[in-house]
Amino acid sequence: MSDIDTVEIETGPNPVGSIVWLHGLGADGHDFEPIVPELALPAHLPLRFVFPHAPVRPVTINGGMATRAWFDILSLERAGRAEASSLEQSSASLLALVDRERDRGIPADRIVLAGFSQGGAVVLHTVLRQPLELAGIMALSTFLPALDTGTSRAPGDPATPVFMAHGTYDPVLPLALGRECAQTFEGLGYRVEWHEYPMAHAVCPQEIVAIRDWLLRVYPG
Repeated sequence: MSDIDTVEIETGPNPVGSIVWLHGLGADGHDFEPIVPELALPAHLPLRFVFPHAPVRPVTINGGMATRAWFDILSLERAGRAEASSLEQSSASLLALVDRERDRGIPADRIVLAGFSQGGAVVLHTVLRQPLELAGIMALSTFLPALDTGTSRAPGDPATPVFMAHGTYDPVLPLALGRECAQTFEGLGYRVEWHEYPMAHAVCPQEIVAIRDWLLRVYPG
């Protein structure tokens, strides 16, 4: 069982599914908490949202200043965007959270793994390397770590629905990096729903509506 700290919100009693949602660099588990009521999910679909806090660690590109980060960033070059050992540590933490939800009675095929920016990179890295039969994958304004570019294998279920979105004006992670994620997963046979929005490194209202519609398809009935 994971001992990572989390913020949890249940939209109703006896949740029928769980969404484990990882925040971006410098944020914490409260970052996406306000989105839950904005999704306006129906009463017949009680879900548990699990928002973990990334550990506080020095980030090289920020002069070694400590902040909440899923992995160290050595440089803005492709190979330096995600330091391997800290990325693997966060991937292991994510898998532990999946195991915790399963112990609480939510099967893997009722669990969505979601992440924004750094959090999305951890999610994509994990699902490309672990045999998880998930309800869905959500990757927002993110990128594929160098370890995963050019991969030709998908241990998970390619039928797993994937939601990806990115801002066309993103100054932190250029749009091309998000498109690369979609193309990689499509090449592996995943069903990718791709969205572009005229925004920077953020989440916009139209995107929240699209996420709601996608979740209602992921959790039918």
